[in-house]
Amino acid sequence: MKVTVLVGGVGGARFLQGLKSLFGDNPEHEITAVVNVGDDVWMHGLRICPDLDTCMYTLGAGIDTERGWGRIAETWNARDELAAYGADPDWFGLGDRDIATHLIRSRMLRTGFPLSAVTEALCNRWQPGVRLLPVTDDRSETHVVITDPDDPSGEQQRAIHFQEWWVRYRAQIPTHSFANIGAEQATPAPGVVDAITEADAVVLAPSNPVVSVGAILAVPGIRGALRTTAAKVVGLSPVVDGKPLRGMADECLSVIGVDTTAEAVGRHYGSRSGTGILDAWLVHTTDSAVVDGVDVQSVPLLMTDPETTAVMARTALLAAGLDL
Repeated sequence: MKVTVLVGGVGGARFLQGLKSLFGDNPEHEITAVVNVGDDVWMHGLRICPDLDTCMYTLGAGIDTERGWGRIAETWNARDELAAYGADPDWFGLGDRDIATHLIRSRMLRTGFPLSAVTEALCNRWQPGVRLLPVTDDRSETHVVITDPDDPSGEQQRAIHFQEWWVRYRAQIPTHSFANIGAEQATPAPGVVDAITEADAVVLAPSNPVVSVGAILAVPGIRGALRTTAAKVVGLSPVVDGKPLRGMADECLSVIGVDTTAEAVGRHYGSRSGTGILDAWLVHTTDSAVVDGVDVQSVPLLMTDPETTAVMARTALLAAGLDL
């Protein structure tokens, strides 16, 4: 069985963990994760790929489970020294263990290796048991158009990187739109389109529909692959009882004019029988939804542990017409 999952960071990583637990050590099953790179950014001369690293650390048992991101048993000496120098940006902290990953990645990228090859090399250490593919090797960064906080008139707008909007401002600033910088010129990384078109099932993890899954869909060729694959495409709602499972997806949805409900997100993705990408849409047991042309099912969607998430993953595969 070949399953391809479109994922962002924490929610996507936890879903992959459950799917991996469901399959166990059976070598006949193959999981491929197409990972968002819209969050990627250069900081202090290092290329940081938060979603790729969160998936890699989570599946390789190196994640800080309390935070949901970064390395376990992390120390912060480099961050404190940078602060002592007054180095900008001072709102983005890098842990010492995490920096080692960014150093290796940045050195390889500067040598000329594409991000997909770098990711494969980094995974040689972590052995995640899942093939992690960045959606593209090209620049495709999410930027956010905001009201300039330094403009006393409140009339000027400017664009900032998603990380600044998310980490520095916590999405609590007048926001007008998102822009996927470089996406129009980007192409899918090697293996990405094939992973979608040759899969037995394609799953949209319960990741942020705007800046995770949405940023993946912004890369030309991805939406087309989802619409033409012979596999069924099953999405899992990241919204439960009108609230995001994690993070600030509600703030992102508000910017694009989509309500924070499982039904509204399902309609945002749309049906493959129309112009969208879904065949099935799973919402939590306390939610209901009607999405034209989509098989909507109410099932438990709280990822409390890998075993519970494995049951959720099996439900997604059943919705795709597969069974173990």
